Amino acid sequence: MRKLFIAIVILASIAAVLWGVNNMKVSKKPEVKKTPEKSAYKPAPDFALMDMFGSERRLSDFRGKVVILDFWATWCPPCRAEIPHFIELYNEYKDEGLEIIGVTMDWNAARQAAPFAMENGINYTVLIGKQEIADLYGGIVSIPTTFIIDRNGNLRKRHVGYQGKTIFENEVKELL
Repeated sequence: MRKLFIAIVILASIAAVLWGVNNMKVSKKPEVKKTPEKSAYKPAPDFALMDMFGSERRLSDFRGKVVILDFWATWCPPCRAEIPHFIELYNEYKDEGLEIIGVTMDWNAARQAAPFAMENGINYTVLIGKQEIADLYGGIVSIPTTFIIDRNGNLRKRHVGYQGKTIFENEVKELL
């Protein structure tokens, strides 16, 4: 009797497997829904700061342009060394869509920015910085700290310390 019971269990198991195989639905390949392409880059945090003439400016005002966003100070020798490069780059590429924004992190920036800019021939936007804006960009622990932002407002590069004109020019030309 025991052998008969084992035989029935084995036959029932085989029948169940065969029945399952025959009744399996062959499904089509699952449809892959296309999602909008996401950028591999993080959006640059928007902010509002006063320029050296007292007008409020937002980063989003420059959407559609390639932006060099430079955190600097008047007392910083490497920052001062980059300024002529930024002036040249702005002159060469502003008509192609380059914008340069210098965010001065000086303690007395509201008083110092305009005279310093005039004395040094700065021809690009200079904003009066605040620590909370620097914090939005991961905290600026060393200056100059410079970001390259693409036309869609995404952070593409971050440079800490002095960089030569060629570095910025090559990165900007790729994005223009």
